[in-house]
Amino acid sequence: MTQWESHLQVMASDQTTAGRILHGAAISRPDVRVDSFDGHWLVQTRDDAFPDELRGITPGLARSVWWKKLKKEARKVPEWVEGECLGESFSVKENGVSFLIDFGAGYSQGLFLDQRLNREELRQRIQPGDRVLNCFAYTCSFSVVTALAGGIATSMDLSGPYLEWGKKNFCLNQIDLADHFFCKGDVMDWLKRFAKQGRTFRGIILDPPTFSRNGRKVFKVEKDYAELVCLAANVLDDTGGWLLCSTNHHTLQSWQFEPMLCEGLDLAGRDLKNIQVAPMPPEFDGDDYLKSFWLDVE
Repeated sequence: MTQWESHLQVMASDQTTAGRILHGAAISRPDVRVDSFDGHWLVQTRDDAFPDELRGITPGLARSVWWKKLKKEARKVPEWVEGECLGESFSVKENGVSFLIDFGAGYSQGLFLDQRLNREELRQRIQPGDRVLNCFAYTCSFSVVTALAGGIATSMDLSGPYLEWGKKNFCLNQIDLADHFFCKGDVMDWLKRFAKQGRTFRGIILDPPTFSRNGRKVFKVEKDYAELVCLAANVLDDTGGWLLCSTNHHTLQSWQFEPMLCEGLDLAGRDLKNIQVAPMPPEFDGDDYLKSFWLDVE
């Protein structure tokens, strides 16, 4: 089991209790991913068989073991394998920030671990009083980091339950909800509304799903991301600001994604001052599915 234990160093202190501890590229099982959420291991595979080498590790290495299949047609809640059988949500930490995790909530557990470095970068960028718009906010992890850094966060998502989850994350970190904003609905509609109202932001986070449907409206990253950037750029401060643009579209390459971002800025009539490629965290070795760019805009 030493090969598994060696990867636990990802979580080196009590300030971080959630992270990827094993990526398939690091061993001879490229289909295996293992994330630990405060000792509760989430094993993810593309195979229909659970890895035998991960049986019988509780108690000891893990508090519990859960299994999720990485297949679109099997987007179900994780299956309990052994150890503690969780019946409710629990909290984890990432760089001292607390987030609620729920293995029974659905296919996603509440925190995208592959965005860790972007959350760190965000905290460095925020100045007190900065207005930051978090589109497709999910459970509002970027918004929580914004608030803790002294910014004013507006969280936007189509899902009311996820926004409520996000509010719980705010409260978990002793952040006053009255100082921040939550908007339920279609992101593109909200961006158009903000532009008409003259409401602007110092920074905007764009991390949409690869595909989503809202009634008759369909969003596809490969088709609609440039328009999304355009609408976002229209509500950036006139004096300048930044965009964090991400996608986890597995087949879309960085060299294809970057021109979409530039096209969106051109459509909005905004100038690109600087572009910074954000790498995935090193524990996600051998996989570059998440493409992230920080755009400084004039």
